[in-house]
This record gives sequence, structure tokens and C-alpha cells, in this order.
Amino acid sequence: MPKYVYKAITEDGRVIERTGEFPSLENLIESLRAENLTLISAKEIKEEKKGPELKFEISLPFKGVSDRDWSLISRQLSVLVGAGVGIVESLELLADQIPNKKLKEALLEVAKDIEEGSSFSAALRKRSNIFPELLINLVEVGEETGELDVVLRRASEYYEKIAFIKGKIKSASFYPTFVFIIATIIVWGILTFVVPKFTEIYSTMGGQLPLPTQILINISNKLRENLLNIIASIFLSVGIFVYFYRANETFREKVHNFLLRAPVLGQIFEKGSLARFSRTLATLFSAGVPIERALEIAARVAGMIPIEKAVLQAKDDVLQGKNLWVALQRTERFPKMVIAMVKVGEETGRLDEMLNSIANFYEEEVDRLIEGLISLIEPMLIVFLGVIVGGILIALYLPIFKLGELIVR
Repeated sequence: MPKYVYKAITEDGRVIERTGEFPSLENLIESLRAENLTLISAKEIKEEKKGPELKFEISLPFKGVSDRDWSLISRQLSVLVGAGVGIVESLELLADQIPNKKLKEALLEVAKDIEEGSSFSAALRKRSNIFPELLINLVEVGEETGELDVVLRRASEYYEKIAFIKGKIKSASFYPTFVFIIATIIVWGILTFVVPKFTEIYSTMGGQLPLPTQILINISNKLRENLLNIIASIFLSVGIFVYFYRANETFREKVHNFLLRAPVLGQIFEKGSLARFSRTLATLFSAGVPIERALEIAARVAGMIPIEKAVLQAKDDVLQGKNLWVALQRTERFPKMVIAMVKVGEETGRLDEMLNSIANFYEEEVDRLIEGLISLIEPMLIVFLGVIVGGILIALYLPIFKLGELIVR
């Protein structure tokens, strides 16, 4: 029976290390659950030599860290720090579980900097290309107030909710994009492989083909003759668009303005952006981050340049002494409901609660809009695909209905 040496966390946050024999890693996990313990890491020990390390791993993308992963990382750090585990040991334990090499190295470097006398936030800020600015600022506030575990828990909740809203917005575009790609492949296959077979048959008959059939054959011929050019043009167009979108802020702003004005989708993007802005500002403000700094970070997190610029404009007004609700109203970008709730929050001293309420409202609105959009798009796409494929098939078989006129005697 395999023998394991493993580390686990008790309910009160203590880290324990044990050795035991279990039929499998799954049995070890079940045994620990029965004792209300949470597995951190486990290593199988073989008689001949040290066995490979078996770990609970956080699933991280190869080239980055998702919001859900930041949520999990923040939560684990919060649990460890709250249980009295030193920040250096907590970071080392966390790094031991992460398969993403770049992030693992960054966490170990942060731990090393802290051992050498650096603060946690300063060590994170040295690696701002990896760690998000919001997390760095929350950690800085947590160090100043002595409530690092609390702000890390807030960060975890924040990233979890942001991941939810981003996932909803992505789901709105996934289904129509998938159907469009499938429809394109089907139409391309018919035009490339099916239509030429019918063309050969009809060419032996002589006579003049019906106009829809002739148009379809001409399209098929052009497609086959210029297929490489068409594919190259598509990739070139996409490449140019992506380049300008990333490199040119003016172009990116025009794209965002177009998206915000689009029917239905515009509401999803706008409300999603307002939800992210409100959630970020609430999290930072409740943690004690200065309002001007919180507005600056919330502006970047909003995700849409027109809203980002409006928030930065509001920040300038706040620095000049204006109330936040007045500053937001002056931008003429925020809905009346947002202005009214921010005003109530400022007057009652419960701004963070009002901002969280705004975020909850818009997250629910986005969810509702996406469900409605998908239920509307699904039948429309099916009808569209049916019309396209049906039209092609009718055009192909139309000459058969006039077979007598086509045959030249």
C-alpha cells in the first residue's frame, strides 16, 4: 500500500504534517475530510527511492492568471494568514501548489524579499507585471491596518464576482460565434465540393441555367479560384484589427463606443462595465484605499474606455472638493440610479454598501439580458442557417425542375 507524507490545515488554521499509508490519494483526501482537515500537499514515498510529488494544484492558464485563480489564491492566503501562519511560509506553501512556473517563481521571490526586510505590498509592487494593481493596493491597506487576512478575503470575493460577470459577458458571444463558424464551414463545404459536381452535370446538358443557379456557380468558382487569397485577406484583416486595437487607444475607444451603441449588446457591455466599476470601487473604498486612488484603479478595471474616461474626469472633480455623486453626474455617462444611490451612500456614510448594491443590480441585469439575448438569438440563427443552406439547395436543384428546357437536342 502506498505511503504518503502530507500537510493539512485544521479547522482552526493550524498546519500539520503526517505520514500514513492509503490505497490511493483519493482515499487520503476522504480520510482527511472525515477529520475536518484540508489537504495542502501530499508526497508518495516508495521503498526504493523518493517518489514523485503528488499535489493539489490550482488550475492556472499557461500564460496568465484568471480572476477565478486570483480569487482562490487570495482566499488561501487569507486562511493561512488568519490562522497565524507567517506570510513567508504562507507564500511558500501557496507556491508549492501552483503549476504555473512564472507565478510560482514570483511568489517565491516575493517571499525572499519579505525575508530580507521588504514589506509584502512593496515586494508585490516590484512585480506589478504579474500581480494586479487592485490586489497590491489592498495588501498595502491590510499591512497599514493590521487586517491583512480581512482585505485578502475581500480580494477573493471581489475576483470571484468579477469572474462571474466576465463569464456571463463571454457566454453571450460564445453561442452565436460558434453557430456562425459552423454555418460558415457548412456553406464553404457546399460551395467547394458539392456545387462543382452539379456544375459538371449541368455543363453536359447545354442550355441556359436559371439565374440563381448561375450566380451560385459563379460564387463557387470564384471561391475555389481565390481561396488562398480570401483566407490570407481574412487573417490579414484580423491581424490589422488586433494590432490597432492593442496599439492605438483612439481606435480602441471607437470600437468601445460602437459596442456601447449596439442594440442589446451595448446594454450588456455598459452594464457589465458599470458592475465592474462599482464592485472595484466598493472593495477598495471599504478597505480604506483613498478615494482618488480607488477611482483611478476602478476606471481601469471598468474595461470600456468611454466609462474609464468618465471616471477619471470624476476623479479630477473629487480632488477639487466636489462630492462623488456630483462628479459622476457631471460626466453625463452614468445612469440616474447610480447617481442617486451614490448620493445616498455619501450622505449616510454607507458608500461601499450602496456601490455593492449597484454592482449586484447590474450583475443581475447582465445575467437577465444575456439569457434573453441567447433565447432570442438561438431561433434566429437556426432560421438564418436554414435560409442560407435551403437557398443554396434550391438554387442547385432548380435546373432539375426545368430539365426539359436545359437539354439541347
